[in-house]
Amino acid sequence: MRSFVTIATIVLIMSVSTVASPATDSLFSAGNKAFENKNFETAIANYLVILDQDIESAALYYNLGNAYFKSGDIGRAVLNYRRALRLAPSDEDIVNNLEFVRQFSRVQMEGVQLNPINNFMDSLVGSYRLDTLAWVTSILFVLTCILLMGRLGLGYNNLLLRVTTVVVLIILVGLSGLTTYKYRTDFLTRWGVVIANESQVLSGPEEGAELEFEGAPGLVVEILSETSEYYNVLFENKRRGWIKKSHLAEI
Repeated sequence: MRSFVTIATIVLIMSVSTVASPATDSLFSAGNKAFENKNFETAIANYLVILDQDIESAALYYNLGNAYFKSGDIGRAVLNYRRALRLAPSDEDIVNNLEFVRQFSRVQMEGVQLNPINNFMDSLVGSYRLDTLAWVTSILFVLTCILLMGRLGLGYNNLLLRVTTVVVLIILVGLSGLTTYKYRTDFLTRWGVVIANESQVLSGPEEGAELEFEGAPGLVVEILSETSEYYNVLFENKRRGWIKKSHLAEI
């Protein structure tokens, strides 16, 4: 029951949105116009003003990522494409641009070994928003309660009802697990992108620590822990190290 309460909470959180004002629309249009005129720095400035108002959307992050890429900032381009992807995970333009831009990172992770279970789970839920999964799971939970009430409370116990109840319950359990996994991956796990042109990955959170390797803009990492000045991060090839906070931006 605890997981269902969590899912219901997710639904409430994800249903809250910020409504853009006419001034925001004007800034967005100005940013798009500047981008069309190849004034990428001006476009970036307009988009950032909107974000400073605590307004976000997949389109805003996507356009900001495009502007950063055109201005040569690979790290912030990847960062904003990833932020856009969290809001619109099934958008092919975002997915394609992200994959395209990441090819320009001067450091490619070698020997990457993906967890097959996580890879399978990602293939199932990667193209769905968390709120979509949460709503469907909640509906299935209500349907399961109705079916159980019909069987146990009202005494209906025919074969079709029994089979339907079992099938819906199995789907509910599976979807609850996938929703919980999506929530843990997207909101409980901290992800970051290297944005500095030069970033040393050290063996410890101090200047004198041994250099493990050089990071590069656009590399995505999992943030494991932090000190006042450093993040302890895990790279895609499972190598760990400490990187300055100023060299990383959280997704």
